[in-house]
Amino acid sequence: MAVSIDIKMKRRFLRVRSVMTGLAALLLGVAVLFGMACGASSEAEQLSLEDAVGQMLMIGVRGTEVDEELGAWLKEIAPGAVILFDYDGPSGGEQPRNIVSPEQVAALTDALQRASARPLLIAIDAEGGFVNRLKEDYGFEVQLPSHLTLGAGTPSQTESLAGASAAQLSELGINWNLAPVVDVNVFPDSPAIGLWERSFSDNPQAVAEHAAAFVRAHRDADVVSTLKHFPGHGSAVGDTHLGVTDVTDSFVREDELAPYRALIDDGYDDVVMTAHVVNRNLDPSAMPATLSRPIVTDLLRGELGFDGVILSDDMQMGAILEQYSLEAAAVEAIKAGVDVILIANQNTYDLGQVERAKAAIVAAVQRGEITRERIDESVERILSLKRRYELER
Repeated sequence: MAVSIDIKMKRRFLRVRSVMTGLAALLLGVAVLFGMACGASSEAEQLSLEDAVGQMLMIGVRGTEVDEELGAWLKEIAPGAVILFDYDGPSGGEQPRNIVSPEQVAALTDALQRASARPLLIAIDAEGGFVNRLKEDYGFEVQLPSHLTLGAGTPSQTESLAGASAAQLSELGINWNLAPVVDVNVFPDSPAIGLWERSFSDNPQAVAEHAAAFVRAHRDADVVSTLKHFPGHGSAVGDTHLGVTDVTDSFVREDELAPYRALIDDGYDDVVMTAHVVNRNLDPSAMPATLSRPIVTDLLRGELGFDGVILSDDMQMGAILEQYSLEAAAVEAIKAGVDVILIANQNTYDLGQVERAKAAIVAAVQRGEITRERIDESVERILSLKRRYELER
């Protein structure tokens, strides 16, 4: 009799537990649907406005190590990325910058990560050839040839050589390469591109094939790549480092957009860097591409369908500062659709400019010129990129 009662009690308990489990599952489902309907907070939305804007900054700083002063400043600005250089432009090389030896760079990147509340993207220009911060004189063994030299070979050779370079970056703690250049070599004597052998080829298909190989090599090494300089700098007879550069009459639309179209159609979603060129055929207002919504949002996001991170070229270059203050340009770039503002501190070294640029963006949000939703869109792309490369926790 006691056994029979125990069995009945057990069955009743199991039925009750089954009902409760079902009810819990139902409530969880309702909660998920409710959260979706109400727009549950994204990770970006959970950040303060100041920290969210910080994620949208890539900063160049002096220092072969992170001292107490630099560490405190980085905590205050909370940038999402830093960029390393071997040569200090403002001092003409008299002051050290960031790169002395492989051992020192590895220690620096580790210290930068430890000084940051969130994982950092640590960037460098490692195109190869003339644009190389990790020189043999400093003890770096891997020396990548120029894009023009790579383009004369096969894409498989490019992938192999770029793979060795990307592996070196990864070992040093550098997780973002501002390469490959996908400018088509329309004008071989271009003072910013062709003259320095920074283009793979004058053939758009060859540029796309070598760039794709370069990107694959970096993904295999867990290093972010960057297609640059959108919408195209290869026809320019001027140099945006120095001043306003108009490519309206020289730009070959289908050819110069072709590498971007091919890679994006193939699923590329890391980073695209904008150029500061003026192209009145793409934007009749003659805004530099970095500040142009028709070029950044309508063309790159809309027509070409790019969903990744959009990075500005250095905002302290002549093509920008001849016409705008750094603060105004940063605000306009974000309004245009740029996600990350690059302030390299290579023309002048003024950390105060970084502080003022950040404050200007924050103020633009507070007065309603830029919406908080616009900031969160960029920050979500940045955090997504970090997660994809296993940087963001």
